[in-house]
Amino acid sequence: MMLFPSPLSLFCALLLCLPLAFIVTINSPLSPAATAGKGNYPLPEDGNDGKVKRKSTVTTLSPPPPIGRTKAPLQPPPPEEEDDGSLLRLAGRVGSDQRPATKPKKLAFMFLTTTPLPFAPLWELFFNATPENLYNVYVHADPRYNYTPPFGGVFAGRVIPSKPTRRNTPTLAAAARRLLAHALLHDKSNYMFALLSPLCIPLHSFGFTYKTVMNSNKSFIEILGREPWAYDRWAARGDSAMLPEVRFEDFRIGSQFYILTRKHARIVVRDRRFWSKFKQPCLFRDTCYPEEQYFSTLLSMVDPQGCSHATLTHVDWKGSHGGHPRMYSEHDVGPELILTLRNDRPRYGHEEMNGSDPSLTKRHDPFLFARKFSPDSIKPLMRIAKDVILKE
Repeated sequence: MMLFPSPLSLFCALLLCLPLAFIVTINSPLSPAATAGKGNYPLPEDGNDGKVKRKSTVTTLSPPPPIGRTKAPLQPPPPEEEDDGSLLRLAGRVGSDQRPATKPKKLAFMFLTTTPLPFAPLWELFFNATPENLYNVYVHADPRYNYTPPFGGVFAGRVIPSKPTRRNTPTLAAAARRLLAHALLHDKSNYMFALLSPLCIPLHSFGFTYKTVMNSNKSFIEILGREPWAYDRWAARGDSAMLPEVRFEDFRIGSQFYILTRKHARIVVRDRRFWSKFKQPCLFRDTCYPEEQYFSTLLSMVDPQGCSHATLTHVDWKGSHGGHPRMYSEHDVGPELILTLRNDRPRYGHEEMNGSDPSLTKRHDPFLFARKFSPDSIKPLMRIAKDVILKE
């Protein structure tokens, strides 16, 4: 005969099992999903120096995202970045100066675009009658877009093998590394490397630009520290994601557009350590700008004395909108605008940080390029090209 336990015996058995279940639960490891929000997070402390001070190792829950952050879905690093490994390794083996003594140094113009180049006619005038042994042109064109009309003139046949780029991802910085690698491999005489946008225009003649750049032994790259939004950008991948390679006090921000020496171009393509951090996907889209962080941080940490800490591409952030700088329209273009942009002084890093460095405080390098200009401003620009822009 089968026996069935009474309700009273079942209740007593349940009471006896509950403590055992509780002990097993608190001693069992949490699943990865349950521990994803845990880690060691160095948080800024109050102070005048704005630096992060090390905390003791304590496991804490990650703080909630600051107000205004836009949560982005986690994504693995884009596969196109991994595919560049062999290209970058090959470019990293290129010597520091393999240029024959009889050949002049070349300035590499590297355009990163997703559209046909609206100012190609102006650039054609810029390069007109310039000896080809003084420069090279390279174009990174996102293959997802239609380039009609196709690249012609000085840009014909200058498109490197390109891959998709997306804002708020590491792909823009990866594209710039790709341009540097191809320029290093293509011509041993490339000595300086200028990264430009499709909405950039020249502010001077080729001769003036070439002389200014080649007379410098420093890279023209903006390196800013202590910016109010620096911590959010450093923590865009997670509050400890950049550690230990990039501490908050070493993190720098700067313009995406720069002119690098050959030495620094080689440093960029050979770097694996810092790129492994900056290529990580961001958790917060509105603070994710690797192209404005990676190059400035890398060169600031590796060779700060070899940088001017300023960009020579002028941009107006006073009229910015939605994270973009002011866009000059056709109605803004005239001789007065060009002269104003020429006469402005670059910002040489952070004034307090560089105040004791006379090599920076006494500099007044001329802006060589400017952005952003609307495509419809090409007509007024062409009208003043020969008599203003390209005339010294």
